[in-house]
Amino acid sequence: MKRRSFVNAALLAPVALPALTPTPAPLRPVDGFVVRAGESRTGVHTPYRGVNPNDVKVSGKDTDGALAVFEYTGTQPIGPPLHTHAGQDELFYILEGEYLFQVGDQQFTARPGDTVFGPRGVPHSWLQQSERGKIVYSVQPAGKLEAFFLRMSQQQGPLSEADAQRIHREHDMTIVGPPITAR
Repeated sequence: MKRRSFVNAALLAPVALPALTPTPAPLRPVDGFVVRAGESRTGVHTPYRGVNPNDVKVSGKDTDGALAVFEYTGTQPIGPPLHTHAGQDELFYILEGEYLFQVGDQQFTARPGDTVFGPRGVPHSWLQQSERGKIVYSVQPAGKLEAFFLRMSQQQGPLSEADAQRIHREHDMTIVGPPITAR
């Protein structure tokens, strides 16, 4: 075959293109919704450390992963270990009780009406200092925090330090220190 014939044949040959199929729409609610007090958006309660209710109010599935909102009700004065989120900012709004927060190297008390911001990558933790407490908090983007709380609520008994680190890492968090203690 002459070069010119080959080039013309190649240029004029039908080209198989991939079928253009529409991308499926995300699974977002079409309308707004309400999640009643004491309920979880997912219908599943994920108590922190098995005792304090920690309910999803707005799921990352509702926002295409842009945001997740939780309500934490503290019935025991505990808090998480000092930790970081690799890719999420966290915002806490205190509804009830008193909390000692640490964000970076700063420690301060937060009371009802106070808002605390924990930027991604910055170590943070809190300790409930009152008998009862309630916080509404959000993470942006939603990341894997819902899955983390579900996983942690299913744990039987205390975790070893290695298991706690592994589970945090699997959910894009890193434990960088123990829980903070009262001053």
